[in-house]
Amino acid sequence: MLSTLPLLQPSDFPIIQREHVETLQVNMGYLCNQQCQHCHVNAGPKRPEKMDADTAQVIMNFLRQNTHIRCLDLTGGAPELNAHFRQLVKFGRALSLRIIDRCNLTVLSEPDQLSLADFLAEHRVEIVASLPCYLEENVDKQRGNGVFSRSIAGLRRLNALGYGQADTGLILNLVFNPADATLPPSQTQLESDYRLFLQEKYGIIFNQLFTLCNMPIQRFGSWLISTRQFNNYLELLRNNYCSDNLDKVMCRRLLSVDWRGYIYDCDFNQMLQLPILSSDNKPLHLSEWTEKINHNQTIRVAEHCYACTAGQGSSCGGAL
Repeated sequence: MLSTLPLLQPSDFPIIQREHVETLQVNMGYLCNQQCQHCHVNAGPKRPEKMDADTAQVIMNFLRQNTHIRCLDLTGGAPELNAHFRQLVKFGRALSLRIIDRCNLTVLSEPDQLSLADFLAEHRVEIVASLPCYLEENVDKQRGNGVFSRSIAGLRRLNALGYGQADTGLILNLVFNPADATLPPSQTQLESDYRLFLQEKYGIIFNQLFTLCNMPIQRFGSWLISTRQFNNYLELLRNNYCSDNLDKVMCRRLLSVDWRGYIYDCDFNQMLQLPILSSDNKPLHLSEWTEKINHNQTIRVAEHCYACTAGQGSSCGGAL
């Protein structure tokens, strides 16, 4: 794996500061049943990193004490493969939090996860499901053979439980990301294309489509370097920088927590090992975080931040 961090610093990306934190995004670990080309986490079946019971308890203690947090966003890897995933979902629901599961869809058909879809529906978990294209050939090329058919089966299962259906309140959002070193197309137009194709061909419905810009880090960044596209891709991001997106970038209102409990400005900084630092310049643990020391704190930036602000913008909630 080729490291991209030395190529992303220093940077002239504008200085931005954190506002009031509303979302706690928790990475449960890097274990995943898939190994996708574009993955900014470098997740896969052989990754050993996983959140333990003590760290899960730190998460729950933090949520109990910080009532300004209104959303618990669970990611990975495949977060559902962590033994403490369901415990955190139940705890968050007991606090009336909005719970998001960033699901790869194929995990729903793993032999030990056959009850997962019912669990998510029972606890009214909002699903953000990765489906980088509506064409089978493109998905399997990016994510592995058979992934598309398993993803369609997962979507049908979720639809049958009420996900994506009007008036059920069970939210099913899909995620697109480009297969190459380009910017995402218009989210509005692509959502219309997805909706028409998936409903007509597979009978699948969903709430929204999010378009995400690929980050020049980890597996995708390494691919850019090995194919000699890295500098051109960074130039593309910089040339399409839009200052209007700065006010809406997710790091202003979000904390990212890794599987050990250390905190970052966003999931991308987490993958680059750019943690939030304490007053003595050490990585800050969630158990040490307070609103006082982090409100209006300057966010750590590098060249990869241009991916969030290029063109229509990109965040965990899609275009900005």
